[in-house]
Amino acid sequence: MHRDLLQQAYSAMRHDLRRTLLTMAGMAWGIATVVLLLSYGNGFGKAIETIFESFGATAVGVFPGRTSQQAGGNKAGVQIRFTNDDIELLRNNVPLCRHIVRMLQKDSTVQNDNRSFTFPVMGLDPSIQDIWNLDIEQGRFLDDADNMQHGLYAVIASEARDKLFSGMPAVGESIRIDGVTFEVIGVGAPRMQEGDNDDNRVVYVPFNSMDVLKDNHYLDGIWLDSAGLDHDKLDKTIRGTLATAHNFKPDDQRAVFVFDAQKQLAQFGIITMALKVLLAFIGTVTLGIGGVGLMNIMLVSVTQRTREIGVEKALGARRHHILFQFLAEAMVITAAGGVLGILLSYAVSILAGRITFYSALAKHAEAADIRLIVSPMILLVATSILAVVGVISGMVPAMRAANLDPIEALRYE
Repeated sequence: MHRDLLQQAYSAMRHDLRRTLLTMAGMAWGIATVVLLLSYGNGFGKAIETIFESFGATAVGVFPGRTSQQAGGNKAGVQIRFTNDDIELLRNNVPLCRHIVRMLQKDSTVQNDNRSFTFPVMGLDPSIQDIWNLDIEQGRFLDDADNMQHGLYAVIASEARDKLFSGMPAVGESIRIDGVTFEVIGVGAPRMQEGDNDDNRVVYVPFNSMDVLKDNHYLDGIWLDSAGLDHDKLDKTIRGTLATAHNFKPDDQRAVFVFDAQKQLAQFGIITMALKVLLAFIGTVTLGIGGVGLMNIMLVSVTQRTREIGVEKALGARRHHILFQFLAEAMVITAAGGVLGILLSYAVSILAGRITFYSALAKHAEAADIRLIVSPMILLVATSILAVVGVISGMVPAMRAANLDPIEALRYE
């Protein structure tokens, strides 16, 4: 029986092929819009993750400030200064933290032969490579042996290499930093860089070797790897540990500044989710317009086939048979339109390629541009929306057909 009803629905669709194809096109456009908008939201979220990963998605930076509250016998405005003792305190109080890195920074004159530039020079422990996700294009990064031996070695960023060596090989050559000779052992890969940011002009040296350029008793900052840690608890632990050591209140936000990349990423995640919901709503509205078109066409079909419905009922067709017949016709149109729409969305996503996003603001940021990602989850969501729209659009005319009085239907001209 069901096969006969489906064949009858198929015959009815072929009877007015132009109308059927136009309705399918409307549904295809609607489902393609849903898929592409959700894919854009997916691509936006992936781009944000890529931006954070390029700078170190699990990085936590701790920087000294000045107290803004009185604590004990100390007045507000006391300068906080970190030392190696604070590193040991954090190691003992944040035991699950994989890396803790000391940082010193100084703007120095860097020379190679007659080329001389002012670059930021950073003294760091070698673990910073994992925390900041630093990639090396040539040579190698600093290691523990370099640090322990106070080796005068340097890793230079890509733009620093270009300016100092003008295309000539840099690894194995010597540069002078504030008059002190360092051997270049590595060149960093280009990093995403906004405006005049110095990320690609940095010179990295071992922390222990920084003492030839600057007093390294006090630290300019501390970096940690927060992978797998509770970020709220981590923030409280860091502040509580340093507050006890430096005699300031743990809730004094200005005494110590804590930057947590994961918290920033989580905030962007909320924005991304809101964008996805908005895009899904817009896509659903667009698909709903296609559904209205389907409903109108099916209502016209019911009107044109009123006498046919009366004959079917006179021959014994029951209400649910008529309902299923027209609903099946609507669902076949919806399904065919859905398949065409999904194919269209794949074609558009491939043709669109990379959509400019972060590369409009930063150099070397093509990896953080938006790509339309048609994932299985998006197809599942879009198909679910399509099914709901199709059922609602087909149910109204199907119920109208099923509720027709057979006598009145037979009289219809």
